[in-house]
Amino acid sequence: MTPTETGTRPRVEGERELEIFEATLQVLDEVGYDLLTMDAVAARAKASKATLYRRWKGKPELVVAAIMAHKGEAVVPDTGTLRGDLLEAYCGASGGLDDPLAQSVLSAVVTAMGRDPEFAEVYRRDFIGPKIAVSRAIYERARTRGEVHPDVDLAVLAPSLAGIVLHRAFLLGDDVTPELVGRVLDEVILPAALHGPTA
Repeated sequence: MTPTETGTRPRVEGERELEIFEATLQVLDEVGYDLLTMDAVAARAKASKATLYRRWKGKPELVVAAIMAHKGEAVVPDTGTLRGDLLEAYCGASGGLDDPLAQSVLSAVVTAMGRDPEFAEVYRRDFIGPKIAVSRAIYERARTRGEVHPDVDLAVLAPSLAGIVLHRAFLLGDDVTPELVGRVLDEVILPAALHGPTA
């Protein structure tokens, strides 16, 4: 019997699931995605490998599920302004700027996406997809308030803040703080949103 052909054994859920997620992120933080194995996570979580395969198809699905559980549900902030919503999205409770584990995990994820197409597909579908939806909702709502020019291409503008922040963090080595995010918003994102495309 293969790990996925397990009949009617109970599902992994609740506190046990959270323990496995915590073990997954600990191993990811210590060795990176390439060296993370289902065996290593099972050992850290004091579970059998079959237990993991009953709940997750493989390593990509387990790692992405653990990251999603750590970050929490994607929620659309509603502060009343585009600036406030974007600050809340990036610097609020789910932003992860003050979470060393989240930053280490993100570094591992960026590396893994360039090396493992299967992981990249699962991560884009299950994690990035909902983030894009939240970002789109923030900008669309701001457009109805008149904070975003009608001709702005949101497919270009919406990912720009994340792109700049990741560039500064991983390539320039900057600490990503609320102050830095605020400067990027005030000097780049908000003026571009209001001005619209150049003719």
